[in-house]
Amino acid sequence: MFPPDIDPESGFRLPYPNRDELDDDAGALYDRFADPNGDSYVGLRGPGGIRLHSPQLALRTQEINNYLRRDAGIPIANRELSILVTAREFDSQFEWCAHEDEALKAGIAPDVIDIVRYRKPVDGLPELQQVIILLGREMFGDHKVKSETFVRATAHFGQRHLLDFVSVMANYANTAAILCCYDMQLPPGKEPGLPPL
Repeated sequence: MFPPDIDPESGFRLPYPNRDELDDDAGALYDRFADPNGDSYVGLRGPGGIRLHSPQLALRTQEINNYLRRDAGIPIANRELSILVTAREFDSQFEWCAHEDEALKAGIAPDVIDIVRYRKPVDGLPELQQVIILLGREMFGDHKVKSETFVRATAHFGQRHLLDFVSVMANYANTAAILCCYDMQLPPGKEPGLPPL
């Protein structure tokens, strides 16, 4: 059972946006999210459906998402690991559940995912995975990135690509905040992937 303020169809604190009230561009984005064969992991029942209540926000966010996902040159495994780290630091069950399977498909080993899930030490992981996990933990958990971590991250990504990479994490932090505020529920039958608070 959902909390009483949750719309049973959308799974969040608002109904789905009204398709007929959207302009052509936002309507096309709505149709893309509503398409079960589209490229959205969760469709309308997630951050896309929430953001469409502010059509310009949805369209502009989609532009950034497309750049970060397709054009920034970030390998999918690195991106998915960074999303899991961000979801974990924000305890975002919905975000975690939307991306855990994608991380596995991208080649992230289950033991690495468990290191993120349970906030275990990163010793013994490949250097790049250590850097990704530590960068997210320090940015979002400690609110301070150590000089050593910054130097290691810059060595791996270079200056421009590090900015793009941090922006992926910041983008998913934004999503986690939206999902939290609108109390996005897990899809029916989906079990939480993170330990309870």
